[in-house]
Amino acid sequence: MAQAVENSQFFADRRTNGALVVSDTPKFDLESYAANYDQHTRVSRLKNIAHLCPPLALDALRLAIPASKTAKDTQQYLDLAKLLHSLSPNDELANVDTAWAEKTNKLNEHETERLEHELRGYKNNLIKESIRMGQEDLGTHYLNMNKLDQATKAYHKMREFCTTPKHIAEMTLKLAYINIVSPNWISTVSTAQKARSLMLRPEDKPRFDSVAQACTGLGYLGSANYASAAHAFLAVDPSYATVGPVANIDFSRAVMTANDIAVYGGLCALASMDRQQLQDSVLENANFRNFLELEPHIRRAISFFCGAKYSQCLEILEAYRTDYLLDIFLGPHIAMLYHLIRSKSIVQYFVPFSQVTLSALTEAFPRPGGTSQMMESELVDMIQRGILDARIDTVDQLLIAPPKNSRADAQQGVMDTADEIEHLLRLKLHRINMVQAGLEIQAPKATKGPKNPIPSPWGPGQTLG
Repeated sequence: MAQAVENSQFFADRRTNGALVVSDTPKFDLESYAANYDQHTRVSRLKNIAHLCPPLALDALRLAIPASKTAKDTQQYLDLAKLLHSLSPNDELANVDTAWAEKTNKLNEHETERLEHELRGYKNNLIKESIRMGQEDLGTHYLNMNKLDQATKAYHKMREFCTTPKHIAEMTLKLAYINIVSPNWISTVSTAQKARSLMLRPEDKPRFDSVAQACTGLGYLGSANYASAAHAFLAVDPSYATVGPVANIDFSRAVMTANDIAVYGGLCALASMDRQQLQDSVLENANFRNFLELEPHIRRAISFFCGAKYSQCLEILEAYRTDYLLDIFLGPHIAMLYHLIRSKSIVQYFVPFSQVTLSALTEAFPRPGGTSQMMESELVDMIQRGILDARIDTVDQLLIAPPKNSRADAQQGVMDTADEIEHLLRLKLHRINMVQAGLEIQAPKATKGPKNPIPSPWGPGQTLG
């Protein structure tokens, strides 16, 4: 059956169109993976796996279709049933339940009319809180039906009826959630940052800030701004996993789990930070350590990179490539993230050497079916893009560091030292002249002195003598 799905017309068309097809089986258990998320996100992630992974397509659809029938989005159910029919026409779940779809559509229409009628009544009574809650209920109803434009309009209309900063923060995070589902990553970042800038009560602000910080990181990741995404994920408070629903949405189940934050933040940091930054900002980050404990292989990969064990780092990441390709948010960026991490590893590996054989590099940074010619092409690309400062000797198959003028470097170092000494001597002469002219200003006592006193050019404990 798996081979039949692999050779199905659906996946043949994807390959023809150049779309991603993941033929390897991931490490995670599908049911356990799906159980980490709420109903809507579970169906969306299972649908994404069914579109990408032939070995798991049928299992993912058999989990997603029953879950989709407990929701209000009939179109999503029809799409899933159609996909299952194309992969396995004889499957019982492939038969479309038109009766359920028609019944659900009628119930959706009746619910829409009821909510709109109630909202008109609230507006006639001019009760701001009732109008706000009515708009919120209507927006949530549209969101459950996956009518994102109508949901956005309804949530935006809540703004003029919000009476507290908490109400505004809830509305803002609802809009951020819609931007994530859409997805609209630029709006996700701006909306989440607005939520973080609000002045909330001390008991509310940590809850809202942790969620907004995570959404900011996801927005940067979706925009391929990996450096900003890394800093945002590293700043997420560990309470993110336990805050529960915020704005009636449990983001740790509706968007990304704490495990996801560990993976997203760790990979973005590996792709954008140097070894010292990784050590200081990731491994020694007390807050992010709580997330890394959930994904110990990410911590090991970062530790190996910081310890200059680049091949071990890349081996760990390569072992989880399939899992990450199937992630609905991370998958589109895995190729670029892995490319950036591999390029950084090659550059760091080459730093201590004046020359390295291409065969040694091929052995240190293996690829499936990799050869010296493939490594040479990769190095040429890195040199052309300015990532690697080196030359390639195609005759002797060597990667050669550019020649350094040691004499010129030594002369420049001496000149810099002489300039620094001259500057310090001029400062000392200036103070001697001030003392002789009676212009010396006595330093005030430490208890009454300024918070940031001007430092002495001689340093502590030094005198004119």
